[in-house]
Amino acid sequence: MASAKPKKKNPRLASGRKRARQNVKLNAANTSLRSKYRTAVKNVEKAVLAGDKTKATELFAKAQSVLDIIADKGIFHKNKAARDKSRLSAKVKNLAVAAPAAA
Repeated sequence: MASAKPKKKNPRLASGRKRARQNVKLNAANTSLRSKYRTAVKNVEKAVLAGDKTKATELFAKAQSVLDIIADKGIFHKNKAARDKSRLSAKVKNLAVAAPAAA
C-alpha cells in the first residue's frame, strides 16, 4: 500500500536548504496572521449578531487594523481586504440604524 504523500527530497544546494528553512518560517507567520484575520472578522460578526453596537464598533476598529496589515504584507489581496472592510462596515452601520428603530 502506497503512502498518501510522496516523500519530499532534501535540497542539495545550500541556497535550496536555506530557502526550505525560510519557507517553513514564512508559512508559520502567514498562517498565524490569517488566523488573526479570521478571528477579528468573526468577533465583529458575533457582536453584530448580538446587537451590541458599542462592542461591534470597537472590534471593527481593531479588525480594520488587522485587515490593513494583512493586505500590506500581501497575504490577502488589497481588494479583498477592502471588500471585507466594506462589508463589515455596512453590517456595523446597519446595526447602528436598526438599534434606534428597535428602541
